[in-house]
This record gives sequence, structure tokens and C-alpha cells, in this order.
Amino acid sequence: MRANNKRCGSRQAGADSGGRTGASLYQEITDRIIAELERGTVPWVKPWGRARTGLGLPRNAATQRRYSGINILILWGAVIERGFPSQNWLTFRQALSLGGNVRKGEHGTTIVHADRFVPKNEKQRADTDGDEPQAVPFLKRFTVFNVAQCDNLPEHLYAAGEPLPEREMVPQAEALIHATGADFRIGGERAFYMPGSDTI
Repeated sequence: MRANNKRCGSRQAGADSGGRTGASLYQEITDRIIAELERGTVPWVKPWGRARTGLGLPRNAATQRRYSGINILILWGAVIERGFPSQNWLTFRQALSLGGNVRKGEHGTTIVHADRFVPKNEKQRADTDGDEPQAVPFLKRFTVFNVAQCDNLPEHLYAAGEPLPEREMVPQAEALIHATGADFRIGGERAFYMPGSDTI
């Protein structure tokens, strides 16, 4: 275990803010992505330099479940912007349950969980009318912290994730690449086009 300041940090970015609507949450996420794009941060494009961690899919370090949807972009952006060496994330309570703590003063990253529920009055209306009840979609925000922001967690949670296994070649993609007549060379740490040799 990594030992450091044993005091538990506050939630800084905190739990769900009451009064914020789903629409404002969508707008907040959209504004964040636009700001990152304007700064030149494009998390789904391989950076020119070597990143501190591979851009594998972010996952919850406690459950090993991979995040999905917009949360992937949000967490990739946080890894790139803040230089985290890991794609492993935890909620404040998960860090405590694993015997660790979030360092005091650390700020978490807000992600979302989409779900649906059927209000009580809608169930009653559906029973009265003999219809199917209509579920109402909602977004719940919560805060996660990269394991690099935590102390005293089990050591294996700090390890950099294994690189993703190489995918099988997709015949249609290979045929398209071959049809371009371009000369692709695999290797090195950077992706670029070399005009002198006309190679990619």
C-alpha cells in the first residue's frame, strides 16, 4: 500500500448539485468538450508525444467495469489534461472501502449515469387507463477520482493497465488501405506523413 497523508480529502467537486436540470448537465458537458477542442485537446486522437498512459478505456478500479458513452471522453480528457498515469477511477466512498483515501484538496471529475424511472402518478395513470407506464429518462451526476489522486490503496490498483490486445485485422479496412496505394510503415512512437519518401 502507498502511505501518505492518511486524512481523507473532501469531495471538492462533490456530489450531485441539487437544482441542476438534465439539460444544464448536457450543456455543461458539451461546453467542457468544446473548451478542450479549442485548447487542442482531442482525446480520441493519438498525441504526437508519448502519453503517460495508454488511451485504453477508463474503468472503475473497484468493480473493473469499463465506463461507457460520454464518460469515456470526459475521463480521457481528464487523463490528458492532468497527466494521470492510469485509466483507473474510484468514487470517494470506493476509495475508503478499499482502505485508501482521496488526498486532501484533490478535485474529482464529474461523470454521469443515465437511467429511467416510472413516477408513481404515471403508474397510477397507466393502471387506470390500461396502458404501459411511460418511463422518464434522467441523468445522475457523480464524482470520480483517478487512483493517482488517492493514497493507501492496494498496490495493484496503481499499476498501469495492460496494453489492449492487438485487434484482428478487418478485411474491409485492409482492402481499403491497399486500394489507396499508400505506403504505410508501422513502428516508432509517432504517427506522421513523410513527404520525402511519400510514406505514412
